[in-house]
Amino acid sequence: MPKSLVIVESPAKAHTINRYLGPDYIVKASMGHIRDLPKSKLGVDIDHDFAPHYVVIPERKKTVGELQSAAKEAAAVILAADPDREGEAICWHLSALLEDSNPNIRRVLLQEITKKAVEAAFEHLGDIDQDKIKAQQTRRILDRLVGYQISPLLWRKIGKGLSAGRVQSIALRLICEREKEIRKFVAEEYWTISAGLEASLPPPFKAGLAKIDGKKAKVSDEATARGIIEELNKTPFILEDIKIQEKKRQPGPPYITSTLQQDAFRVLGYPVKKTMAVAQRLYEGLPIGDRGLTGLVTYMRTDSVRISDSALDWARKYIEAAYSKDHIPSHARVFKNKKKAQDAHEAVRPTSPDLPPGAVKPFLKKDEYDLYRLIWNRFIASQMSPAVVEETEFTIEAGRCQFKAKGEVVRFEGYYALYPSLKKETELLPKAQKGETLGVLGIEPKQNFTQPPPRYTEGSLVKELEAKGIGRPSTYAPIIATLQDRTYVIKEKGKFIPTDLGMFVTDFLVKHFADLMEVKFTARMEEELDRIGEGERDWLDYLREYHSLLSRDLAKAGESESVKGKGIPIQEVCPRCGKNLVIRDGRFGRFKACSGFPECTYKESLVKKETKPLEENCPECGSQLVQKKGRYGYFVACSNYPKCKYIKATKAEKKETGMACPLGCGGMILERKTRRGKVFYGCSRFPKCRFATWDEPLNRPCPKCGKPILLKKTRKSGTTVYCMDEKCGFQEKSEGEAKPAESGKDEAGA
Repeated sequence: MPKSLVIVESPAKAHTINRYLGPDYIVKASMGHIRDLPKSKLGVDIDHDFAPHYVVIPERKKTVGELQSAAKEAAAVILAADPDREGEAICWHLSALLEDSNPNIRRVLLQEITKKAVEAAFEHLGDIDQDKIKAQQTRRILDRLVGYQISPLLWRKIGKGLSAGRVQSIALRLICEREKEIRKFVAEEYWTISAGLEASLPPPFKAGLAKIDGKKAKVSDEATARGIIEELNKTPFILEDIKIQEKKRQPGPPYITSTLQQDAFRVLGYPVKKTMAVAQRLYEGLPIGDRGLTGLVTYMRTDSVRISDSALDWARKYIEAAYSKDHIPSHARVFKNKKKAQDAHEAVRPTSPDLPPGAVKPFLKKDEYDLYRLIWNRFIASQMSPAVVEETEFTIEAGRCQFKAKGEVVRFEGYYALYPSLKKETELLPKAQKGETLGVLGIEPKQNFTQPPPRYTEGSLVKELEAKGIGRPSTYAPIIATLQDRTYVIKEKGKFIPTDLGMFVTDFLVKHFADLMEVKFTARMEEELDRIGEGERDWLDYLREYHSLLSRDLAKAGESESVKGKGIPIQEVCPRCGKNLVIRDGRFGRFKACSGFPECTYKESLVKKETKPLEENCPECGSQLVQKKGRYGYFVACSNYPKCKYIKATKAEKKETGMACPLGCGGMILERKTRRGKVFYGCSRFPKCRFATWDEPLNRPCPKCGKPILLKKTRKSGTTVYCMDEKCGFQEKSEGEAKPAESGKDEAGA
């Protein structure tokens, strides 16, 4: 009897699902997208209802041939790509290429990759959602129109290598506008005054000046502050009022994509791209001891906080068993979605109560464990009782001045049990009597200055884009990468700073494409795409409206003056001759140069390489050592370069893999790096044990000869998993490299 062919995106996902489905199914991977618009041209026939011209991606031709052959022999073809618009698009493209081989094609949605969820999903096969396909195609065509029509204009008017993107350019505008705010900001001086006080009972405490003459305290200079302190030194401090109230601190909802990205950056320091890559591995499945490949979290591209009834039930049982009955509320907590949220998926949550972080830690890499623990704690906390705190506030009168002091005590930990740092109590206030005269231990003035708005980090940029309804969280990683690749922004100490080039390109786009660069316009576009996906909006009508606006702006922008060849003017002057600097294109990229060239030949790198001074001197010349970033990563060198070319030797990095050396010497396999940053794997007992390999070891035995590990070799042509014993000869090949589905390539720029 013929078997059914199941197609997913990646080999990891295929291996996991294959374990659950049994012998009646063959599971293969498409290796991500198999068709796309051509790179060499627009690929959209505007005159014929924006008909897209899709081509098979060259690297996927062999995969497509294999899938077509397998489909001919299969009883049915079941498409199991990720359950989002992009996954739906992959299924649609597969369907178009496979329907001649086998017309019996169905769609299955896997919200989590566990045995129970997979078996349940395969009992409810459906069809490809054509409305989702229209929404995805609309987004893809819009991104292509912007990327492939505005980008060439930038090349003609400004310089080669530039790009514009429907969402990328809005993100850049936010960064540039924040920088303009910072540059215009003028700091204002202000002073705060605090008093050290004590009541009849300990402990002593501090109170801050809150009001003067019944109005909010505003002390703008030192003289005023000193005058107030002179008054206070002659005035008794009377405890005028005591307020004690109990407050409940409620837990937040489980993660959606954007909040996961923000917290992973804030707590773990993970860039958005890393967060999504690690989350994809947790979703697709990792080897967990005797369980084998196991999906640990539900699908991570979601903007819904909904949780299934079964998950709510096991969470409540787990909390009662792990903590107490008091730690669970009387009813399961249900969170409301935002108005624009799609409710197709659950929130990001763990898949099983049997897999708490401690149980899976031995089987995960550090980044996988840390992210999983973050997701686990957030989900479990969302179903726990609120923390109960007792807040005490003292109001203290001192002549015409009023001081305030606050203290807080945790009376019941609730969900704080998962977050020990939240249980730290604020300053404890003593037991005191209303009307009591307080002892004054000291009065301290402090000078302060107002601060400009902070520059965006990856976390805060994602938060801002999500708050304004710009793009989708799955597109944020490629957008951020493109902004840096085009040298529109640089990242310094984790914060984005726009370059002169980024500022100039943004000003050009805002001037000539005012509508398309408007934040609210782009947010409304997302709403229209959602309406198309729900069947409430005609996709072709919307494309016609957008293209009409784009064509008008392109025609006007085409008449603008070109700066190509002249250099992009910037607000800096040449340190040699005093003329303005410009940005020019060079053989090795862009650089700053004097506008007086060739009379003045001054030039400098467009982006200065960050150097960090160290509290250490060069052993050869005595100059200060600095940390620099070079081609192969960070290194320490003399600040007196090129006169002194000292470079400090660094110890090779070592990272434990948790795998024993296969030669049986008792050592462990370590991940190391060569001097030039290339990764290799070797035994911890080197040089006594000479085991070493460039290929990644996998912690699973060879199915043919039983050797303790397999090795994985990844090349552009594909991935090969093989046995380290040449006599055995076991090999398992797959074409190309699996990549998680990312929606809207051109959102990140053409």
